[in-house]
Amino acid sequence: MGDNENFLASDITAFLKYTNRVIYLNDGEICTLSNKEIKIFDENNRQIQREENIIKWELKDAEKSGFPHFMLKEIFEQPETTHHVIRGRVLEIDRTIRFNEKVEYLLNSGISSITIVACGTSYYAGLCGKYLIEKLTGIPVIIELSSEYRYFGTRDKNSLVIAVTQSGETLDTIAALKEAKNSSCKTLVVTNVVGSTATRISDAYILTQSGPEIGVAATKTFTSQILVLFLVALKTSIIKNKIGSDKLYDYILQLKELPRNVRQILDENKEISRIATKLKKANSVFYIGRGLNYPLSLEGALKLKEISYIHAEGFAAGELKHGPFALLTKHTPVVVIATKDSTYDKIIANIGEVKARGPQVIAIAEEGDIEIEKHADFVLRYPSKSVLLSCIPITVILQLLAYHVANLRGCSIDKPRNLAKSVTVE
Repeated sequence: MGDNENFLASDITAFLKYTNRVIYLNDGEICTLSNKEIKIFDENNRQIQREENIIKWELKDAEKSGFPHFMLKEIFEQPETTHHVIRGRVLEIDRTIRFNEKVEYLLNSGISSITIVACGTSYYAGLCGKYLIEKLTGIPVIIELSSEYRYFGTRDKNSLVIAVTQSGETLDTIAALKEAKNSSCKTLVVTNVVGSTATRISDAYILTQSGPEIGVAATKTFTSQILVLFLVALKTSIIKNKIGSDKLYDYILQLKELPRNVRQILDENKEISRIATKLKKANSVFYIGRGLNYPLSLEGALKLKEISYIHAEGFAAGELKHGPFALLTKHTPVVVIATKDSTYDKIIANIGEVKARGPQVIAIAEEGDIEIEKHADFVLRYPSKSVLLSCIPITVILQLLAYHVANLRGCSIDKPRNLAKSVTVE
């Protein structure tokens, strides 16, 4: 809604430069608009009144602000967006995690299992969430693609269904939410857009508070989604007495350090750009990891294929010998995510298996990991005191790597071919 002008769009960012006043339509409603007025009718052709919403995003948030691409700007905003996720929710003095009343009620409602539904990058955030929630709470978590859940997913009224959607308008995820509600499941949405369809039909929602994301390839909203799911895991572990006060406080301190850790990665932007030259001419790239690094491998591969148009696949490292090795040649670079955890020796062995077939290996490894240098051709470093929270700085490395490869190839980074930011069709 503007002054002597009105707009119709599927995403707020389309008209943010003109107005921050918004009216949302529900399914089945009809809207007629001119520059002077907006009329809304229900399915029975009765005119209805609808309150306007004021969007708190600022115009400068939807501008490049000196960056060559929105994607790069949004990658560099992640120190702030990670802070926004934890602000007001992570209480250091009280040693607890706090959400709004509706979310707290849901998490205290005797959850026996959790199902996460999502699409694309949000699905990979949900897969990270599965690892985090199961690790911290012991609650079994099923993750389903929204497009599959709506037809084939199991429904349990004692289960909490968490829908993860950047825009809150992803059609398949909205349909999955409706299926869950029709089955009397409790529903929680993780999204970036207040007032979106997902927030209006769910029992409760948590905002990622990332600000507008213009680049089609999700970056800051992905890390924010992971962080929100981590906070959900922590809160649920508190409720179920699965975590001690000292361990919780340790996680809280690590959360407070995350913005600084992300800045440290951004300071290595030139080095990541240099390593990106090793992928510029590749026809195919493998990404591998174990545990929480497996969904990060999937996301890293998705980012590369989305914006550079290079075929890329993410694999659980232990699965290489069950088929993917047939595709591996000396011309197929492999990006390996290595964490000093119980799987470290296995990932080192996987690097050896890869190297035996001739490809170059780019490792993403912890600071101080000297062993990795004996096995990988190139190493990019991330700071970490926690295996669970290392996923955030690792993700930023993967994003910058994909960005620089696409930039070197002269690709349309903010608007990749055949893709849309908000997917409102099946």
